Amino acid sequence: MFKGSIVALITPMDLKGNLCKKSLKNLIEYHILNKTTAIVSVGTTGESATLTPQEHTDIILYTVEIANQRIPIIAGTGSNSTSESIYLTKKFENSGVKACLSVTPYYNRPTQEGLYQHFKSITENTTLPQILYNVPLRTGCDLLPKTIIRLSKFENIIGLKDATGDLTRVQKILFSVKKNFLLISGDDITALDFIKLGGHGVISVTANIAAKEIAKICQLALKGKYIKAYKENKKLLPLHKILFQETNPIPIKSAAQYLKLITTDNLRLPLTKLTHIMRLQLISILKKINLKKNNI
Repeated sequence: MFKGSIVALITPMDLKGNLCKKSLKNLIEYHILNKTTAIVSVGTTGESATLTPQEHTDIILYTVEIANQRIPIIAGTGSNSTSESIYLTKKFENSGVKACLSVTPYYNRPTQEGLYQHFKSITENTTLPQILYNVPLRTGCDLLPKTIIRLSKFENIIGLKDATGDLTRVQKILFSVKKNFLLISGDDITALDFIKLGGHGVISVTANIAAKEIAKICQLALKGKYIKAYKENKKLLPLHKILFQETNPIPIKSAAQYLKLITTDNLRLPLTKLTHIMRLQLISILKKINLKKNNI
């Protein structure tokens, strides 16, 4: 269910900064059509940090409603407060959500034991499958392999999204966790190498606008057809890179709006729109790789 191309879905907003339901529906239909494996709703790319708790919940439930069991939905439920993470996770039990993505607590910088106890408390308070999410660049703390291995022993901790870009960790973790533990890249630039080393897929930002292409690359890689996969991925490398030249999700929203997947590229402060010079560079790359515009 959670192998291959999983999209870290953007949260489309209207001119007033509220959820644009029309654009969200369009995005979901786009991913179903182009064989994305699953959708992460309201993760980092979905601007979880600036949504109210009610908005956070409502957007995920609305995503589940639109998807209507046609594609699995993974709910972003991480927080720097263990009690809040538990509260959010329990909100989605019996909702149709298939799993939760739980980021390491940000800002308060817990020790490895603190991280272990945080995720242990969450998993002991829910039956929903949990995917750990490690992104030290954003959170200020690093979930180390030894702690991941400890946590993998819990039945409903089913995998890890690793956005460190550190490929040396893949097999170190893979050979020490339970058989069906999922290792999913959270870094588009190194995702193909990650899969080749034994990973199971990617939670992708690029897939927001190149769903068909990322799905194809993952399918080829998971079948061991690496020469073809690398050939396809080479075309997207400039796009992978420029999408992180300014803070995610600023560039990806600009690209999605240009390709008419969403109506506006609005974000919540303190994030601001892509600079004019960077937008011109982004549009140039989109034209070179011939990504087609969509119709809402």
